[in-house]
Amino acid sequence: MTVQTNVETFLNYVNGEWVASSSNEVTSSLNPANKNEVVGLVQKSTKEDLDQAVAAAKQAQISWRKLSGAARGEYLYKVANILEENLDDIAMTMTKEMGKTFPEAKGETARGVAILRYYAGEGMRKVGDVIPSTDSDALMFTTRVPLGVVGVITPWNFPVAIPIWKMAPALVYGNSVVLKPASETAVTAAKVVDCFAQAGFPEGVVNMVTGSGSVIGQGIIDHRDINGITFTGSDQVGKQVGLGAVARGAKYQLEMGGKNPVIVAADADLDLAVEATISGGLRSTGQKCTATSRVIVQQEVYDEFKEKLLAKVKEIKVGDGLDGETWMGPCASESQLNTVLSYVEKGREEGATLLFGGERHKELGLENGFYVQPTVFENVSSQMSIAQEEIFGPVLALMKVNSIEEALEVANDVEFGLSASIFTTNISNMLSFIKDMDAGLVRINAESAGVELQAPFGGMKQSSSHSREQGQAAIEFFTAIKTVFVKG
Repeated sequence: MTVQTNVETFLNYVNGEWVASSSNEVTSSLNPANKNEVVGLVQKSTKEDLDQAVAAAKQAQISWRKLSGAARGEYLYKVANILEENLDDIAMTMTKEMGKTFPEAKGETARGVAILRYYAGEGMRKVGDVIPSTDSDALMFTTRVPLGVVGVITPWNFPVAIPIWKMAPALVYGNSVVLKPASETAVTAAKVVDCFAQAGFPEGVVNMVTGSGSVIGQGIIDHRDINGITFTGSDQVGKQVGLGAVARGAKYQLEMGGKNPVIVAADADLDLAVEATISGGLRSTGQKCTATSRVIVQQEVYDEFKEKLLAKVKEIKVGDGLDGETWMGPCASESQLNTVLSYVEKGREEGATLLFGGERHKELGLENGFYVQPTVFENVSSQMSIAQEEIFGPVLALMKVNSIEEALEVANDVEFGLSASIFTTNISNMLSFIKDMDAGLVRINAESAGVELQAPFGGMKQSSSHSREQGQAAIEFFTAIKTVFVKG
């Protein structure tokens, strides 16, 4: 095996400086397309490192909040320009570190640029309303004030977009931030944070500390000087965040799992439905919280839909995301690969029929990566694990139903409610779906995985804390309303 040399070490960013952890320990970030390649070394930080970052953020927020929203927005414009200048490098790092294809990584990074510009403009929007007072000689109005220090805990599947869509609104509304990125994509996060550093943010306003969830994540949950926590990740960890925040009175926002259905009605455009099912379910190797996992098809078109779907799935080119011919990259880690394979085995054991895939790729060129075949099951009932639990991998479960009413019952028969889509040309079906589908994002004749930055995003049931991210809804979490009464 070739020994890698000149592997770059990435530091924490605290109080305007790049600093090593007090532990003097680092951990390797591996390329999931080739586990023998180390993308970079990142800090294995301690609670002391976190404490320093929080102290810096707390001090910096005092003067940061005094700037006008427009002035804070100007900083975000600068970050957007720097991110855009470094788009290819950051996208390539994302592909090497997380595994998604280079075109997807470029698209995500460009989305990060757009998010920054959007929230830069939010600095010029209103932050309150005038309310009539019962006292004719008084003025009453509302304004909004920042929370203070916000802890940002982000996952590995969108290592540019998710940190930015949390950090940008937090900052423009006057908060300082401490980012704890997923260790699997901490190199990408460091390159994103470097764009904030280059933009000249005041020392301490933006901080990043890498490390384990048990130390840094839990430290953010417990820290008395962190006023708000915004989290995206698993349902299990999200509940720990919520419980910890409630225990000490901190504000929290959770975006967690999904078990997202697509309903294919008897009158659907089947070619469109097939393309959207594959794109929504298998792009990014199914590692999206909004990915399609259950495909609920009316019996009249089930066989034709299945035939078309399988033909397309069999054409998918799996490989390194930097290869221009690759359509689907590897799972992001060996742990995630093993999770996917364990669910495939559960599907078999519980009586589902495996139509395609379900195996690890071991052919020449892929043997050192965390590659799995795109997988399709049928004869799946709602009670099965693959119909109830989030797999976070390229696994589609086909479910046959007799009517739209039954389709909606099946679609709602899970504890999650993040996104859902339907393919139909019937207005009545569309209206029933909009009204009765218990999900925070519903899409008609479009894949379940589409999320637009200017629109509120969040789930129902166990998919979120019932708060919303992105768009103008972000102000609801990152600020508090203050009512002002002025008597002349």
